[in-house]
Parts: sequence; C-alpha cells; structure tokens
Amino acid sequence: MPESIQPNAPRRDALEELQLALREQQVILDTAGVGIVFIKNRLVVRCNQRFGQIFGHSDAAAILGSTSPSLYPDDLAAHALAEAAYPAMAQGLTFKSEVLMKRRDGSSFWAHLTGKLVNPADPLAGSIWIVDDIDEQKAAQAQLQSVLTEQNLILDNAMVGIVFLRNRIATRCNQRFETLLGYEPGELQGVSSRQWYLTKQDWIEAEPRWKAPFAAGHGFEGEIQLRKKDGTAIHCEVRAKAINASDPEQGAIWITMDITARKTAENELLQARADLEKLVEVRTLELSRTVQELKNKAAEQKTAEAYIQRLAHFDALTGLPNRLLLNDRCQQALSVAQRGRQSVALMFLDLDHFKNVNDSLGHRVGDEVLVELAARLKAAVREQDTVSRLGGDEFILLLPDTDAMGAAHLAEKLLQTALQPILIEQHELTVTPSIGIALYPKDGTDLDTLSRCADAAMYRAKADGRNGYRFYTAQIQAHSDRMLLLDNALRRALERKQLELHYQPQIALMSGQVVGAEALLRWTHPELGAISPVEFIPIAENNGLILPIGEWVMRTATRQLSTWIARGMAPITMAVNLSALQFRNPNLPQLVTRILEDAALPPQLLEIELTEGVAMTHPLEAVAVMNELHQRGVRMAIDDFGTGYSSLSYLKKFQVYKLKIDQSFVRDITEDPDDKAIVGAVISMASSLGLQTIAEGVETEGQLEFLRARGCNEAQGFYFSRPLPTQAFEDFVRKQ
Repeated sequence: MPESIQPNAPRRDALEELQLALREQQVILDTAGVGIVFIKNRLVVRCNQRFGQIFGHSDAAAILGSTSPSLYPDDLAAHALAEAAYPAMAQGLTFKSEVLMKRRDGSSFWAHLTGKLVNPADPLAGSIWIVDDIDEQKAAQAQLQSVLTEQNLILDNAMVGIVFLRNRIATRCNQRFETLLGYEPGELQGVSSRQWYLTKQDWIEAEPRWKAPFAAGHGFEGEIQLRKKDGTAIHCEVRAKAINASDPEQGAIWITMDITARKTAENELLQARADLEKLVEVRTLELSRTVQELKNKAAEQKTAEAYIQRLAHFDALTGLPNRLLLNDRCQQALSVAQRGRQSVALMFLDLDHFKNVNDSLGHRVGDEVLVELAARLKAAVREQDTVSRLGGDEFILLLPDTDAMGAAHLAEKLLQTALQPILIEQHELTVTPSIGIALYPKDGTDLDTLSRCADAAMYRAKADGRNGYRFYTAQIQAHSDRMLLLDNALRRALERKQLELHYQPQIALMSGQVVGAEALLRWTHPELGAISPVEFIPIAENNGLILPIGEWVMRTATRQLSTWIARGMAPITMAVNLSALQFRNPNLPQLVTRILEDAALPPQLLEIELTEGVAMTHPLEAVAVMNELHQRGVRMAIDDFGTGYSSLSYLKKFQVYKLKIDQSFVRDITEDPDDKAIVGAVISMASSLGLQTIAEGVETEGQLEFLRARGCNEAQGFYFSRPLPTQAFEDFVRKQ
C-alpha cells in the first residue's frame, strides 16, 4: 500500500468493526423470539418485527407512533404498570413483571415484561422494554439496540442465552447463557463449544446440521441436548445465524433457551393422550355392547311404551332411577323388610364442591363427571340395590337387607371408588363425596322420613370435614332443627335490634397503649339467649344476610369510633372483619367510602380484616379490590394468617399492611417448638416485607414476652381484656 494512504487504514478498520457490530445487532434483532421496543414520551419510537407481530401487525412500522397505554387492556392497567415499574427504573434497576397486554384486534394476552430506562438520570430519554408472549410458551430473543450501548443493555437483560461462536470457540456470551449451563461469569470466554455437549460424538454430529443452512445463507433452528457444568443434561431450543453469510470466519450468533420443562410436559402429555386413547377404546367397546343390549331389549317391547317408561322412571343424564322409581322400589323393600324383620339402609350422597367443576370447566364436563360417578356407584353395589339420582350432584342409594355394619362397609368402598381420577378430555379430575346414612326402622318407616334423616347426616359429614360418612343420630336432628330455628330468627334480628358490637382492645407491645379495637358481632335473642358467632355467622353467609349485617357492622363500628374521638379519645384504628361474600361485592370500595364519609372518619382509621382463604380464592381479583381500597386510604390486614394456603408470590402483591397471627399458633407458643418456629417465621417474614404483625388470643405473660422478644408489633387477647361493650371499652381506654 502506498505510504500516502496508510493513515486511512485505522478509520477503515473502525468502520469495518462498526459494520460488524451492526450486522451482529441486526442478526439478533431478526432472530429474537421476543419483542423489543423503545418508548419515548409514551410513544413507540422504535421496535423490532417480533414486537409488531406480537401485537398483531404484519409490519413493525405499522405500530410506530402508537401510545404505550394502547398496548394494555385499559388506562387503569397501563397506569398501574407505570406506578409499579418506574420507581424501580428511575433508580437504574431493571423492572420485570407478568401483565395482561392487548393486541391490535383487542384481544388480551399475557406477556413477560422487562424494562429499563436508557438513562436513569434523564427519564425523558426513554426506556427499553422486552416483551415475551408467554401465552404460547415461546421464548424470545432480545432485540439489539441501534448502538453498542443499547446492544449491551439487551444482552444483559435477555431471557434467553446468547453466545457468539467463531470456529466453534465462544468469543462472547451473556450472563443468561452462563447461568443456563451453570457456569460462573467469564468461565466460558474462549472455551470450545465441545464443553457443553454431552459427548464428543454429539459435538461432531452437530456441525453438519448448521453448516448447510449457513452455507445457503439461512439461519439454523433446532433442538439440542446440552450438558451443564455439573454434567446434567438439559434440552435446549437453539436459533443460530452467521454474522456474515459470505464470510463464515466472522462466526455466528447462537440463541439458546432451556426447554427441559416443556419437553417433560410434552412427554407427559403424550403419555396422557395414550392413556386417554386407551380409555376411549375401552369405553367405546363398552358403549357398543350397551347399545347392542338396548337394541335387543327394545326389540322385545313396544318402542313407544319403552321410551315413555324410561322418561317417567329414569334420569335422562345418567340413566339411573329417578325419585319416582326410587319411591316405588323403596315401598317394596320396606314391605319385604317389615315382613322379614330386616334392616334397610338409605344413603344420601352429595359431591363436595362440585359447583367448582361446573364453574371452572363447564356443565358439559360436569355432566360427564356425573355420568362416570353414576357408573361407579352402580358397579359398587349389589344387584338388588338401587342407585338413584335426585338431580344435580345428589344421589340416593337404597340397600335392602343391610344393617349398620354393611352400610359402613359400602360407604368406605364408595369413598375409595370416588377418589379414583376421572379423565375427561385433557382434564384429570378427582371428586369426593359426603355420605349420610339412615336405617329402617330405627330412623324412619318411609322414604320421606329416611331421606330427611340421611340428608341431615350428610350435612353433618360435610360439617365434619367432607369426604366421609355419618349415620343419622338424634343429635344431628337437633342440630338441624336448631340451624333452621336460627336461620329464621336471624332474618329478623337486625330489624329487631338484637345485634350489638363488642370491642376488643389491640395493644402496642412496645408502649403498652391501646392502638386499635376489633369490632366483634354479638347476638342476644330474647328467648334463645346469647348465640355464638360460630353458630350464626356461617348461617348468615349461607343465606346472604351477611351483606346487610356486614354493612351494619361497619357503619356501627365507624360511627362509634368517630363518637369516641369526638369525646376526646385519642384516635385508634377500628378493625372490621369481611366475609368472602362481602369481599366479592363489586361495589365494596364505593360502599366503604360512603360509610366512612357518613361517619366523618378518616379512612386510615378503618382496618378491614380478610382471612387468607378469602384472599387466595381469587387472588387476581383480590389484588384489584385491595388496590382500590388502598387507593382510598383504607388499611387491609390478613386475618388468621398461617391457617390457610397463602402464596408468597401473591402476598407481596396484596396491598396489606398487617398480618394477624392466628390464636391456634399463639396458644402453645411457650411449649410447642413448631408453634414457636411458625410464629417467629411469620414475624420475620412480615418484617422483611415491611408489614406489621398482631397476635390474637394472648392470655399469658409468657406468650406476651415471647411475642415481644420476637418483634411482634401488637397483640390482643384475654390477657389484656375480653371483648367489651361500648361503654366498658371506653372506660378501659380512659383508665389506661
């Protein structure tokens, strides 16, 4: 080269490096399995093709200029994401979340978001977001930024492993690739790709698979089994493309995603499908035989008479005898039993939580479950026994010449039979029954009486934990009669001013001062006397009275606190319990606000207590309701914490500020190591999440000292005071 042009050589080298970097960037953008977008001033300024495809656009340019709120189901969802994301992003942190987003056609889908500000010191410079459409369980590749700094940002936050190979040597990889294979940062730099193949032969055989597409100018996609640092195998989905198809020496970019879980699920699905096909084959054969038998029988009778007879005496869904035919067979069985002085058993069987099957999977699946259960019940009894369906998920079994021991044996058999999984389409379902048993002649001499007794016994089985059986007793009848009596009386209790509130003080353990009160409902009937909430609250929840009663409790408690404060009492919080039915009321936040305004009480002085079971029944809906109540200034607490099935992933999303430790853990806290460990763990966890803790049921000095030593914030219980009437509570606070 002439000496006169040598100074231009460094510039050309830099240009080539830049072109190489841009090509590498474009390859990553083209092969990325995730959407990447640059948001500035709430507008889509730049995005990759995958981002446009995710939101239903054939061309990425079509979505440019769109507003970021238009990508979400509504403005509230977009606002909620911004409130959650930008405090962290403003600190230079990466924000990650799974949220509902909206496609071009208006349909919603779940996406995994990863976001970070381009310049935390200047939020107006915009933000980079990685969108992974996890509805189809497809991993995606992060999009390179237009400059090298943006490229590094994407590599650092990509949800897939990315490695640059030149002559099958790793020249660069992201942290996700190292983590995927179990290596520490930097360990794979300059390492041969042979290191992450299971065998040398696998490594050798892999080369022709990608060389041919590369030579043709195409990318490579496939599944490869790789080896982690500890020697374990993982299934990976890989995508690769040469940086420059005309110059293989420049190497290639490989994008890797661990699909071990997906492969395992696919294998399990194939096995389940095979099992289902086998079951269908068996059932098809059984159905063919049944159809042939019905044809043979129909040939012996007149078609019209047989059809009318069946409609009149058999259940249309299951083919079991209905109430009319059961009544006829029962009369015959009781007549025979009377002459022979035999015992007859009548079983009332009801499925536990069957409504959940219909609500979740539809009535068609529910009907198939009932058909399968009916077949199992028929197969479990003798030929002379009758299995009938009353409707819904209720069955009655008539068992001639059967005493208590025989009935108990069959009940055990039915419980085990019902527990066997039921396969319907892709669903594997398990149902449990509750069974009530009545015996002739001890419990009744006709079908109506026996079925009422068996029904009462069945409800006792449900009350005792479900998935079991109970025999009818006089005590069950007395309980049933009392429940009916209380149900009728409770309907007039509110208007007759039989309800009142007592208040139990809540004490701050550091200061010993009263900082709150829990409003507890009491019912005194003029004839029945004081009735325990354990009895009447479940009744109110079942008959819907909990809604007007619950509103009355909240109004009364808030007005009383407002009155106390007006009389000079220092402000304290008022804790009010909500039932599941109240919490599911769509107008709950508005109702709470109206009640607080009517009482002229600041919202932060109201504390709404929810059991963790109520909160976790529909956690996503619970999060929404809690968020709205929180925005209105109302405090939320989780009651009876530790007795249910809280998910910590949801607990940190709930807008709660206090956990209430159930008295069942506090009772033996000074003797039981398990209770000590549980309570200590709850307090520690709550503290780490920035939550307050309050223990209920504190009755001894030892319990109090344990809780204080562990850092519990508040407590309530008989050690301090029983729940007190209005004036007594006020006197208690003033004396303190």
